[in-house]
Amino acid sequence: DKPSRSSGSVKAKFSAADVAIADNNRNSANKPGRRDIEYRSSIATRKVTGMGSATTDPCVHCGFCLPTCASYRVFGTEMDSPRGRIHALNAISNGELALDQQVAAHFDTCLGCLACVSACPSGVRYDELLEATRPKLNAPELRSPWQRSFRKLLFSLLPYPNRLRPLLSLLRSYSGSGLQSWVRRNRLLRVLGPELEAMDRLLPELPKTSEAAPFPSVVAAQGPKRGRVALVLGCVQRVFDPDVNQATVAVLSANGFEVVIPEQQGCCGAATHHQGELEQTKTLARDLIQAFKTSEPVDAVLIAASGCGHTLKQYGQILAGETQTSFDAPVKDVHEFLSEVGLAPSFKKQLTPLAHADGSPASAERPLAVAFHDACHMIHGQGIKAQPRELLKAIPHLALKEALDAGVCCGSAGIYNLVQPEAAAELGRMKVTDLAGTGASLAASSNIGCTLQLRQHAPATLEVLHPMQLLSRSFRASP
Repeated sequence: DKPSRSSGSVKAKFSAADVAIADNNRNSANKPGRRDIEYRSSIATRKVTGMGSATTDPCVHCGFCLPTCASYRVFGTEMDSPRGRIHALNAISNGELALDQQVAAHFDTCLGCLACVSACPSGVRYDELLEATRPKLNAPELRSPWQRSFRKLLFSLLPYPNRLRPLLSLLRSYSGSGLQSWVRRNRLLRVLGPELEAMDRLLPELPKTSEAAPFPSVVAAQGPKRGRVALVLGCVQRVFDPDVNQATVAVLSANGFEVVIPEQQGCCGAATHHQGELEQTKTLARDLIQAFKTSEPVDAVLIAASGCGHTLKQYGQILAGETQTSFDAPVKDVHEFLSEVGLAPSFKKQLTPLAHADGSPASAERPLAVAFHDACHMIHGQGIKAQPRELLKAIPHLALKEALDAGVCCGSAGIYNLVQPEAAAELGRMKVTDLAGTGASLAASSNIGCTLQLRQHAPATLEVLHPMQLLSRSFRASP
């Protein structure tokens, strides 16, 4: 069943001609009639006011975006697709449609996964349209008091590790306990709201400490020094899955890189950036840039969470017009960086086969199958696809498996699985079914949000780990 939509349909807001055109395009996208062609011609040069550099809309309503659109897959309505939202923006700019709660709800169903940008043959920059629209959706009248309060709670906690730690200290005894199982079984939190129930289900079983032991400010390179890099730890990743950063530092150090880890670093602003909270994002970005001012230059600023990487690479746009709009070194995803510089021969030589679930090491006769999950802000947002696969292929007897719908979002999408829990859960189940269908016992995920989402829906037979964790395990297992 499709998740229920309290917002209903906005078709009544469109003119009869608009509805007829939308229905005609939806039902016969490959058989354009005269009316459809006339519409495509007119929409190709229509202006969308206030939309930044994407003011000219070249959308021809071809429908190529629909199979890739996660929200369209769940809701199945034109207004919950990229071309439907573009049509709505055009109608709003022409005074034919009001941006009210009903219309805003259809923009809130968008995950911002950017799959439509990769799929569009006309080069429509839906990402720019969405980025210009998201701040408008934060107007108080467009969301209920509960929705506004819940988002305020998230944005006052998630970007601040120092606030998350005390909270997680309270949750540590609850996570994985009989009490949590009882609460989930009886769905008690649903009485308070599906969003709170979603937060509980997303909560992983926490270790005894909420974060690994603090890193030294500088981790020395092993063997001949090849360079010096700085590492962004990520606010959610360092608290919810600290082993990823431990593995990343270990892999970088073992490959000859000195790793600088600024102690006072905060959040990069990805969670707020993807939801149009511009001022908070700017503040977080400025503070992070300042925290990475080091006495000695670094070759690159690295990140092991692709959602963060996408935002870090957009600091030039986010901070446009300010004195400093970027770090003193280029931002690189860790997979991107290691692929460019190459794994050190000494590191590759020491990689050993990983173990199967039964403890036996992978072999040529029985390789370890690993399904690769493409995080949206990596494959669509940064154009990174081959690099992490190349790195994993260095592990002996590891066989990569590809999902059938690799480019479709898993439903995490920043805070989407908290504010749109039913739709996100359906997408999570679809993605896990796809990954498990490869026959793999491991899934590789390069983004903390995706990892938590996949682990929530994955069967016990499918472990979800970061590629850096797999490389680190393979290296540590060597004699």
